[in-house]
Amino acid sequence: MKTIIFSMLLFVALPCIAQHENDRHKEISKKIKSGFPSITRSLGGSFQPFKQINRAVAHLPQYKELNAFTPTIGLGWFKEKNRIIADAGITLGHSVGGHSSKKSSTVRYIGFNANAGYNVSYKENLMIYPLIGLGYETYQAIFYKDNSNIDFNDVLTSPVTQSAVRPLKFRNGFLVYRLGGGISYTPEKSPDASIGIQTGYTGSFTKKAWKSNDYQSFRNAPRDVISQFYFNIVLTTKPWPMRKKPH
Repeated sequence: MKTIIFSMLLFVALPCIAQHENDRHKEISKKIKSGFPSITRSLGGSFQPFKQINRAVAHLPQYKELNAFTPTIGLGWFKEKNRIIADAGITLGHSVGGHSSKKSSTVRYIGFNANAGYNVSYKENLMIYPLIGLGYETYQAIFYKDNSNIDFNDVLTSPVTQSAVRPLKFRNGFLVYRLGGGISYTPEKSPDASIGIQTGYTGSFTKKAWKSNDYQSFRNAPRDVISQFYFNIVLTTKPWPMRKKPH
């Protein structure tokens, strides 16, 4: 009789235990998913005048000074919890107007950054936040000459001419600080994505001398500093596990 009663109680209790374990697993899974950051994609530009290296080439008619404006694209992640914001990403920049077939110049850079901020907006679908952060940016400056008057056969047969037609390439790298802010809006019809703008200022802690393309140092090399203003249009999407399923 005791065996029968115990079996009946066990039969009743097992579904309750299973349901409790299932609810517990769902709660743990929900907490894990809530910790996933959103993915950001950005399109914008930065303004960075390299005054010293431009002064070095200004009196040389075969070279053109670097353009201060650089279009940029970026990829990163964004996370808000209890109004505290964490933001990080990678930025790629390439100035316009550089043509290897004529006298021109171009600057390329890649930057990594990590930022913290605070959401001052109390609206659920609107974020307004200041940002402060650190990063590192590495640059390549390229100066092309006009080689259209050089004979092709001379290039084939003369090592001196081959060296003369090559563009000049220099590199530099900067540890930077970032001060900025942003606005982000989430449409009610698309709660899994938001669009916004970020803008701010990036500065380096010290001046750094330009080096060769192989990072070799030169005597009396121009020393530049980062003093950059940037703006980005930012599209933010929630990671797939956090997206709301259609009904």
